[in-house]
Amino acid sequence: MQPPYPISPRLSAQAARRRPRPSAVHALAVIGLTACLVAGCSTVQGTPGPTSTQSLSPVPSLAEPTAELTPVPTEPGATAAPTMPGQTDTDWGRIWDGLPTGFPTYPGAHPTETGAGPASATLDAGAAEPGAVMNFYQTALQGAGWIIVGASGPREDGSLELSGVDIHPACQVRVTVMPLGSSTIVSILYGAGCPFTG
Repeated sequence: MQPPYPISPRLSAQAARRRPRPSAVHALAVIGLTACLVAGCSTVQGTPGPTSTQSLSPVPSLAEPTAELTPVPTEPGATAAPTMPGQTDTDWGRIWDGLPTGFPTYPGAHPTETGAGPASATLDAGAAEPGAVMNFYQTALQGAGWIIVGASGPREDGSLELSGVDIHPACQVRVTVMPLGSSTIVSILYGAGCPFTG
């Protein structure tokens, strides 16, 4: 198609010089497109999308069950549920291998071993007089509801003995107090027919 007016060769050369070359235009377009893609990719990577937010949501729910766990006592003074002691047959009868909580104990007495045979408890009352120790047990047992059914002594070895029965006829106790060297020893037989509370 011919232009409506003739173009001078001089103007045609100037227009050609001013018009950008197709290669330069293409290069600018490629650079601009690359810059947009890089900026767009970094924006997408830097902003957490809904998928990353959803993947984090289960973490709190996993931690919830641990809040409901009951801690196990691990401190040195922590106590577990009380266990029942065993029982032993003696010439007197079947006894518990321990005393229940709250059974009277002479003040200052502590557990000891004498090798005199099985007992529910064997205590060393120190240098206390055997008569005073026996009076303590008689008073304490009666105060706890025991009925004293027998008392004897002192025997040739200086020992004293006290027998009692609880409100249950099958529940019996025998307390023997005897001097041994410089100590007074208390031997308690707590009958297996008695209830045991740890």
